[in-house]
Amino acid sequence: MLPDVVVVGAGIAGAACAEALSAAGVRVTVLDRGAPASGTTAAGEGNVLISDKAPGPELALAQASLARWPVLLESLEADVEWQAKGGLVVALSSLDALTDFASGQRAAGVRAEVVSASDALALEPGLTPSVVGGVYYPEDAQLQPVLAATALLGAVRRRGGSVLAGVTALGMRPGGVMTSVGFLPCGAVVNACGPWAGEFGAAAGAPLAVMPRRGMILVLACPLYTRVIHKVYDADYVGAVESSDADLQTSTVVESTMAGSVLVGSSRERVGFDSSLRVDVLRVLARKAVRLFPPLAEVPVIRAYGGFRPYVADHLPVIGADPRVPGLWHVTGHEGAGIGLAAGTGQLFADLFLGREPVVDPAPFRVDRDGVMV
Repeated sequence: MLPDVVVVGAGIAGAACAEALSAAGVRVTVLDRGAPASGTTAAGEGNVLISDKAPGPELALAQASLARWPVLLESLEADVEWQAKGGLVVALSSLDALTDFASGQRAAGVRAEVVSASDALALEPGLTPSVVGGVYYPEDAQLQPVLAATALLGAVRRRGGSVLAGVTALGMRPGGVMTSVGFLPCGAVVNACGPWAGEFGAAAGAPLAVMPRRGMILVLACPLYTRVIHKVYDADYVGAVESSDADLQTSTVVESTMAGSVLVGSSRERVGFDSSLRVDVLRVLARKAVRLFPPLAEVPVIRAYGGFRPYVADHLPVIGADPRVPGLWHVTGHEGAGIGLAAGTGQLFADLFLGREPVVDPAPFRVDRDGVMV
């Protein structure tokens, strides 16, 4: 059976769109030039965050996604190391900026609880005594991104769809998509190529201003004398996420995994597709993590990894049909929030594709907004 839709990109965004379409009875084929979930998805931390998003369209999509993830995972009977652990944002100087940010979020329906220094230390005993307080976000969660993408793609296969690894999409022509193994007829093509979405968009006749933004993560051994219970980050993180600066941005993010390791981030810089790991950046991440959690100074580093996130200048995902090429849709631009936003993104995309009432207002994510189409 020929597919109704070909999804180009087997990362978390493409997998979520394919799953949502297949659940509605659409025949789907997913292509990836590499192994499924081996690109940006494999380089993520698995964050499902509300805490770092200001009121607006991205927060609305994050809230829809947060509500959908547990229901979706239950329906798939998938173990993806889901942890509804909550997040703690801490300040080492003034709390004013954090409390103002949290106040705006609460008005948008986010649970954000201002905590004192003693409360923060009670939540995370390994924190430095220098914290002056923070904001606790009980809704923040975490999952293992490769397991999640694999579970979504598994559902596509069970419903009769296909997942083709090692197949490169080369462009479009009427009635289908050109690939490295020949022409594949289909009714529509979804560009879910993440940081490479601009590249495939250009090949399909619809270039996008999507750029790679590189990030690096340290993985530490399991600390025996302290635990990191929540996702913990400092007040600089939100500013780094929202920054459009191409230069290096770093902030402290520390969290544990169900495997027992500790992940330390985060960094952001626009350096093209330069995949080299920079030791100087890793040193900055390590120093900042120890400043926040002094006991981590004695914990050995297991490894470091990095990857590219799909950056758009206005920091909003691109979700919708391309007005320039009939049958071409785009789902990209989530930058470092793609794991958390994936469930809601898949639902929104399927709503638009099938003509259903959209789960959130799709207008802010449209392809033809300022600064997206080249």
